[in-house]
Amino acid sequence: MSSSTAPQRQTGRPAPGPRPTLPESARPSTLPEPPASAPAPGPPPKPTLPSPGPEFLARTADRLAALPTVEAVALGGSRAEGTHTPSSDWDLAVYYRGPFDPDDLRAIGWDGEVSEIGGWGGGVFNGGAWLTIDGRRVDVHYRDLDVVEHERAEAAEGRFRVEPLLFHLAGIPSYLILAELAVNQVLRGELPRPAAYPAELRRTAFERWSGTARATLAYARANHAPHGRLTEVAGALATAALQAGHAVLAARGEWVTNEKRLLERAGLRRIDEVVGALRPDPDALLDAIGKAEAILAPGLAS
Repeated sequence: MSSSTAPQRQTGRPAPGPRPTLPESARPSTLPEPPASAPAPGPPPKPTLPSPGPEFLARTADRLAALPTVEAVALGGSRAEGTHTPSSDWDLAVYYRGPFDPDDLRAIGWDGEVSEIGGWGGGVFNGGAWLTIDGRRVDVHYRDLDVVEHERAEAAEGRFRVEPLLFHLAGIPSYLILAELAVNQVLRGELPRPAAYPAELRRTAFERWSGTARATLAYARANHAPHGRLTEVAGALATAALQAGHAVLAARGEWVTNEKRLLERAGLRRIDEVVGALRPDPDALLDAIGKAEAILAPGLAS
C-alpha cells in the first residue's frame, strides 16, 4: 500500500500501531498498489508539424518581399522544376535593386546563417542564407537586379564568364542567373522571363565548355597520369565530364542552374564506370583518360 492510505482496522480489536514498511518484494501480490495520481485519460497531444507547403511558402515569401529594396521573390531549385522529394530543401531568391542589407534578413529572427553581400564568393552568386523556417531547410539567394539585367544583355551577345562557386566542380557560368529567370517560379513581384536561349550564347557557350573539357583531360594526361596521381586524375575526369555536360546542354539550348543532374541530362553518366575503376598506375590512368575521351567525344563534337 502507499504510505498515504490509512491502515485498515479489524472489528473488536484496537487499532494497531504503525506498521513497518515492507520491501516491495515482500508485499502480497494480491494487493495491488493504488494507481498514482495521473491526469484524466484522453487522446495524446498531437505533435507539432511543419505547416503545409503552400501556406508555409506564402508566409515566407511575404516576409522576404517586405524586406527593404526587395522587388521580387522567386522559388527555384527542384521544387520549382518539379523534381523534388518530400525531404528537399526550399530555394528562394530575393531580387533587390539598390543597397540590400543582410541585417534586415537577420532581424526576422529565423535560425541559421546569413552571409554578407559577396559572402559566397562574389560575382553573380553574391551571397545568401542557410535557414531553418518552421522546421524546413530554406536557402535564400541574393540577386541584384542591376547585375541580372547586365548579364541578360551580355548573354544575348554570347558573352559570359565562368566563376568559382562552393560545391560546383566546374564553376558556374554567369548566365546562370538568366537560367534562373527561365525556370524559377515568381512568387512576389515581377521578373523578366527569357523568351528563348540566345542563339549566340548557344554557340559561344558550347565552344567555351567543350574547349575547357578537352584542356582538362589533356593536362591530366601530360602532368598527372604519368606520375600515378590517382586523385588528381579522378578530379580531372569529374571536372571534364561536367564541363562537357555544360557543352552538351548549351548546344541544345537547355538552361542549367546547377550541377546536380547535369551528367544525367547530358547522357554522360557512364563516366562513373571509368572513375570507379581507377588505380594508381600510370598506364592504367592513361588508359582511363582515353576511355573518358571516348565517352565525352560525341557531346564535344556537337
